[in-house]
Amino acid sequence: DFSQRAAARLSEESRLDIVDVAPVQLENVEKKVQSFANVHLHHDDSADLSFEDEALDKVIVFFLLHEQPEAVREKSVREALRVVRPGGKVVFVDYHRPKRSNPFRYIMIPILHLLEPFALGLWKKEISEWIPEKDRPQSIHKETFFGSLYQKVVLVK
Repeated sequence: DFSQRAAARLSEESRLDIVDVAPVQLENVEKKVQSFANVHLHHDDSADLSFEDEALDKVIVFFLLHEQPEAVREKSVREALRVVRPGGKVVFVDYHRPKRSNPFRYIMIPILHLLEPFALGLWKKEISEWIPEKDRPQSIHKETFFGSLYQKVVLVK
């Protein structure tokens, strides 16, 4: 219910643009947010967004990067930074390498290997490493959750 909860927090003047490359995902989310007039759906590619440069105040990339091969992941990170205004935020939420003491670390390896083959790439490299030096944001803040199985990385452009 992430999209519904985000939409419910918006003021009437605000706008939520939801992007997905898969039409079926847009169909699913459309049913969930149809009561919100300020939510707009876009069939678009995160690695090549159709938004203008610096067009958005905030961008949230929610559990997307683990679905992408590294070359596409790098493009998606760059695109998220391209479309956000100076002073705006880009928030990434995704998998992260769990602490050795987290029992889910050992359960998730075969699960991710089988079901999400690109996800383990997020265990090997920091999201900030996919940002080109010329596009470095003002600040990068990272938090991990649930024994470091998940991460939230906030970039301020």
